[in-house]
Amino acid sequence: MTTPKLASRMERIVPFYVMDLLARAKQLEAEGRSVIHMEVGEPDFITPEPVIEAGKNALYAGHTGYTAATGIPELRQAISDHYGRSFSIDVDPARIIVTPGASGALQLVMSVLIDPGQEVLMTDPGYPCNKNFVELVSGVPVGVPVNADSNYQLNSTHIGDNWSDKTRAVMVATPSNPTGTVVERDEMARIHKTVKERGGHLIVDEIYQGLVYGQDGYSSLELADDLFVINSFSKYFGMTGWRLGWVVAPHAFVESLDTLAQNLFLSCTSMSQYAALEAFSPRCLDVLEQRRDEFRKRRDFLLPALQDIGFRIPVPPQGAFYLYVDSSGLTDDSFSFAYELLEAQGVAITPGKDFGIHKPEQHIRFAYTNSIENMAEGVRRIRKFLAR
Repeated sequence: MTTPKLASRMERIVPFYVMDLLARAKQLEAEGRSVIHMEVGEPDFITPEPVIEAGKNALYAGHTGYTAATGIPELRQAISDHYGRSFSIDVDPARIIVTPGASGALQLVMSVLIDPGQEVLMTDPGYPCNKNFVELVSGVPVGVPVNADSNYQLNSTHIGDNWSDKTRAVMVATPSNPTGTVVERDEMARIHKTVKERGGHLIVDEIYQGLVYGQDGYSSLELADDLFVINSFSKYFGMTGWRLGWVVAPHAFVESLDTLAQNLFLSCTSMSQYAALEAFSPRCLDVLEQRRDEFRKRRDFLLPALQDIGFRIPVPPQGAFYLYVDSSGLTDDSFSFAYELLEAQGVAITPGKDFGIHKPEQHIRFAYTNSIENMAEGVRRIRKFLAR
């Protein structure tokens, strides 16, 4: 069989390792094995009922055709109102472009900003797809190694030290995947100042906004209007399969983003957009806040339980639903550890190899997207595995 000739970028775009692990976990379940899932970053709650009902009503009302590439006006206004209610920010709906998930938003932003060979600074460890969106436009993702001393986040010093004449943009995520840490408001202001002084662009991933614990959340839009903010209906709003997100962009870029969206996506799913209007309703937000509290309880259970086993967690996560743990006291190869644990005890976790090249063998990500009861069973099985 002839090997297909692929674009060279495909040598640098690799699949999630965790997807292979997940496939094996599903195979074990099909064979009758019990598997405790703490590997996948997807809430175990289904979409809130008010949104589901709104989606059904949208279908019955005939909302099954194309919409404007930027999204239906009602949803863009609803997102703007959300910023006003939650953060007292006046965001012009014209700056809001509705996208097929946060992934669609990042594809648009990278396509508008990055020329071949230009660099984008981001954290290592970080969400693996972020670098691939840079690769997709023939840019160069530059992973900056971050550790517990900076909350596993970029700061203004990192940016200054790693800036080059090829740097075009900086991307940060708050709260972040895989670490669940946040960029504090004052540091975000310093980051913005550093990027602006160098003539670059700041992209802020806020898709876990709303899932912050023990402190007030904020949006980077409070600091300036010349940055790009990415958000999504997938995490806090629990609408993963509806594939809906948005980007808030500076006015000067909206027309170009609109043009790209017309060509790349044409429009987002109309049913999803009309359903998402209900996501901001008081009765839906009540459900979402209850779920946020449940995620906090899960974090507060799993964190000390893992520490008691022997995992180190130098920075407790302030948001999202992940624990990024130092496993070096238990194994020198987190990748093999994850696979052996799955085979031996039916516990699925994500090795650090999925998130970058900075000390991946020393780290594992646990997602607390499962019930406390199931996670307690998972912890029991890990103890048994370690005692073998």
